[in-house]
Amino acid sequence: MNYQNSVHCLSLAAAGLLLAGCATPGAPPNAAQTIQQAQQALKAGSSTQLSISGRGTGATFGQAWQPGLAWPGLNYSLLKRTYNTEAGAYREEFGRSRSEPNGGGATPLMGQGEARVTGFARETFAWNAGAAPNAPATPAPVAQPGRINDLWTSSPHSALAAAKRYQAVAGTRVDAGQPVTTLNFAVPGQLKATVVVDSRRLVTRVESTMPHPVLGDTAVLTEFLDYADAGGGQLPKRIRQTQGGFPVLDLVVSEYRTDDTLDAPVPDNVRSAHENVAVQPVSPGVWFLAGGTHNSVAVELSDQILLIESPLYDGRALAVMAAANKLVPNKTVKTVVNSHHHFDHAGGLRAAAGEGAQLITSAMAKPYFERLFANPNTVAPDRLAQSGRKPTIVAAGERTMLRDALRPVEIHEMQGSIHAQGFLMVWLPNEKLLVQADAYTPGPPNSPPPPAPNANHVNLVQNLERLGFVPDRILPLHSRVVPYSELLAQIGRN
Repeated sequence: MNYQNSVHCLSLAAAGLLLAGCATPGAPPNAAQTIQQAQQALKAGSSTQLSISGRGTGATFGQAWQPGLAWPGLNYSLLKRTYNTEAGAYREEFGRSRSEPNGGGATPLMGQGEARVTGFARETFAWNAGAAPNAPATPAPVAQPGRINDLWTSSPHSALAAAKRYQAVAGTRVDAGQPVTTLNFAVPGQLKATVVVDSRRLVTRVESTMPHPVLGDTAVLTEFLDYADAGGGQLPKRIRQTQGGFPVLDLVVSEYRTDDTLDAPVPDNVRSAHENVAVQPVSPGVWFLAGGTHNSVAVELSDQILLIESPLYDGRALAVMAAANKLVPNKTVKTVVNSHHHFDHAGGLRAAAGEGAQLITSAMAKPYFERLFANPNTVAPDRLAQSGRKPTIVAAGERTMLRDALRPVEIHEMQGSIHAQGFLMVWLPNEKLLVQADAYTPGPPNSPPPPAPNANHVNLVQNLERLGFVPDRILPLHSRVVPYSELLAQIGRN
């Protein structure tokens, strides 16, 4: 080969390379190459072990004071998330307090301290660490979808690991006038997500959809902001999240570590856990359905069983309905009363509607639930989706009377609560029984009153006195059946 021929061949090769380069923008991006480049841009980008710690603000998902409002605000004194992407394991530790007085959730009332929790997720399981050293883990199945979503989407490292593990398909789009690469993947039955990688090869956001027992398919947006050099790579110093359209986290990251190891095997008691419904007769025709963190009450009417509360998620709701349907021959649950719109107390309503029950909720919550229950649950189809039914929802006013030949039932809207608006309690006048949620959760027997009366306890007594009710017993939708005197003692009325 002479020099001219060599030059000619080289020129053709160079031209071919140039043509291929020019054609690249129109060609689909390569997912594996995009993931590798994005991991290289991160410090320890392909590490299977990672923890992220920081402080910031947030909100309690699903606990808005009024239906449709933003979730109530929180302050995080500590938030640490630890990921093992090889094992698919996740741990979250936090200390958080309220930043606004109104709304629900397990966080102490405004100015009364922090909630501290350590939670885990792996496979299809979620659990919380025992409150005391060596205490058994507590199953937390309702938390599993959110924690699995956070495992695979709330750090750029884990999002890229998920994209690789679940064989993401790459694409392109334009965001704010700039071309970006997208990595689309799904964790079957758990979530679907799009990882966005910008021209710097940095993960800027993850748009995911997770299943939820109230919202159905639920949009989650996680943004990674303020990237800075971190000794060989770039790391975001701020992480923001929204769920269901409202903010849940704004974290200023103080530390990334790759030497925190996490195994998190599923505890035996969590793996074998199942919903237990303990049926406790309270009065002829009235049963307290306990056995978990949330209770329900079954009331026999002339032609049906009235169920007060269908909480948490399909698993709990269907177990409670099955137990209620066995109480009286030839009578089944046809009506469910919902105390309020908070997700832990409304999480079984879709299942109840899927079983054909009519739902009674507050006038404030009715349009909210009608909108939410029209939203499909395609990631993990629930009982409502499987049934093909359309929910029937009835609004209760400030005072609603269910006139029945066997026994009357009254539904009253509580006034002045800081916990929730559209907050219903049920009064059985013949039995002098009160059914209520969250306004009063009894502590262990003989618990001393708090140094200062709990505002929710005081508000409940005020509502009872306004209505002229003196209950014989209170059937709380958390904890145990108690005499009214226990509530009075808690607010200092011995």
